Amino acid sequence: MSLARVPRVAVVAVSAILLQLVVRGWVAGSGYFYWDDLIMTGRAATSSLWSADLLWYSHDGHFMPLAYMTVWLATAIAPLRWGLAVASLVLLQAAASLAVLRLLVVMLGWRWRLSIPLGFYLAGVLTLPAFAWWSAGLNALPLQFALAWVSADALRLVRTGQRRYVVSGVVALAVALGFFEKAAVVPVVAAAVVALLARVRGEPVRRALRRGALLWAGSGVVLVMWAVCYLLVVDTTESNSGPEQATGPEHAGALLHSAISLGIVPAAVGGPWHWERWIPATPWADPPHWGVVLAWIAVAAVVALSISLRRRVIAVWVAAAAYILLTQIPVLVIRSGPGTTAELMQSLRYFADDAVVLTIAGALVLCAPARRQVPRYGRPVVAVAMSVFTLGSLWSTYGFARSWSNAPARGYLTTARAEFAHWDGDPLLQQEVPWNVLNPLAFPQNQTDRVLAPIAPPGLFARTTPRLRMLTDTGTIVDAQVWWNRGIVPGPDPDCGYRVRGPAAVELPLTGPMLMRAWTAQLNYLADREGRVAVAFEGSDEVLADVHPGLNQVFVRLLGSGSALRIRSLTPDLALCVGVGPVGVTSFDR
Repeated sequence: MSLARVPRVAVVAVSAILLQLVVRGWVAGSGYFYWDDLIMTGRAATSSLWSADLLWYSHDGHFMPLAYMTVWLATAIAPLRWGLAVASLVLLQAAASLAVLRLLVVMLGWRWRLSIPLGFYLAGVLTLPAFAWWSAGLNALPLQFALAWVSADALRLVRTGQRRYVVSGVVALAVALGFFEKAAVVPVVAAAVVALLARVRGEPVRRALRRGALLWAGSGVVLVMWAVCYLLVVDTTESNSGPEQATGPEHAGALLHSAISLGIVPAAVGGPWHWERWIPATPWADPPHWGVVLAWIAVAAVVALSISLRRRVIAVWVAAAAYILLTQIPVLVIRSGPGTTAELMQSLRYFADDAVVLTIAGALVLCAPARRQVPRYGRPVVAVAMSVFTLGSLWSTYGFARSWSNAPARGYLTTARAEFAHWDGDPLLQQEVPWNVLNPLAFPQNQTDRVLAPIAPPGLFARTTPRLRMLTDTGTIVDAQVWWNRGIVPGPDPDCGYRVRGPAAVELPLTGPMLMRAWTAQLNYLADREGRVAVAFEGSDEVLADVHPGLNQVFVRLLGSGSALRIRSLTPDLALCVGVGPVGVTSFDR
């Protein structure tokens, strides 16, 4: 086909997608690695591509091997380089947007009316928060792609009977499930699209569903195989809202109100127009009260007007509303503990797929036969409404990008990378990264040896070091010291302290008991040769440390509790004296 014969609507649609990708690329570029991103890159840097520790890992209840594979490849190519993460998000967004366009063409043909649902999907902010966060985007974007692609395949299968659409749809479903378990809803949505399109056109629904039987059967096989893997990997007995955390219907109702009235509904009409944020949380929708009222009025008007102008579309809106409500149940069950704030639901990242469902609903309404002729002013009204929606969405996008650009991890990781380039060879002990880079709730994933693993030179982090240093909250390496939370009491030998010879463990009593946590022990010693010793709290795992001839010190990171340390020699004929020294937390002069 020559360019002259390409429908103008196709040129406009593709141009709109390109414009969306430019805007989305700018939004993603304004952000940086955040929370789960650092957990995933840290695991990717410490695991091989095909290891079970990577691909068969339950990430906060999610089974997503293809997402981890993507992170592993990006980390291997350019470790902790945000540009590559942005490129992957833009590429996935392009695939999702083109899949939505394909579905709309299958439903509506290359006609100008497809620009209405397409514009809603491309410009709206329902998909924005999940897109801008890399790990969330690796879940949400493949799901959006699969919802549109498999629905289009189902419609083409019903119309043509060609089995290649069965293969295409089943493969797309399998890939989406590899990124996000919520893709299990894809066959249900595709079947609903087939049934609703037949209904609005006055065609037999059962016959349409029967013609898609091969796709439903193939999808069922994939879902069963995936469910087996999911149950083997994920411990479904774990929940963030156990009996001791159960909350009443009032709390669940507040979360539902936040999700719908303060999140989804305003976003569906171009909002929320304003975002709020508490660092290090993600931005959440914070629409003004007048905006919420106007949003509900606009949504009600669109639904009422469509019902008055089109036949048999009530079922379409009922199905869309049911999807939005039902897919919130897992979020409410998992996230409705007493520590959950309503703002979590207003972050919108759980509802990105609602944009595809609402886009499909709009297309189904346009497929329905008209009850009466649209008034002459109908098209100008639609054009004005879409312009207002687009401008409001762009303003909301700008506000989100400004809020999202405050990324504490950017400066920390940039400085740490520069520091590591000049590392002198003495290891650093493990420590937590700053709370605004990765919260302590993520322990042990928030330890420096995991978060910084992609950019750390081999051997940078260890359990022992002859020189105690730390990373500051800005990522700079500075000298540090051990607090005297407790101390090793003076030994029985006035000339040696504690004499360590042979494999028998020697007890080093402390000035008091210590609670279970990670502590640093400063061992001041005198050795007659090179050797190695094992140090631990009683009943805890031993840490191996090298000692050197002469009067020296070694700092050992120990996990445990108790009132004494135990030390033994692993080097035959090593003569070692251990003196008084502190055992506690590490700090540096601020």
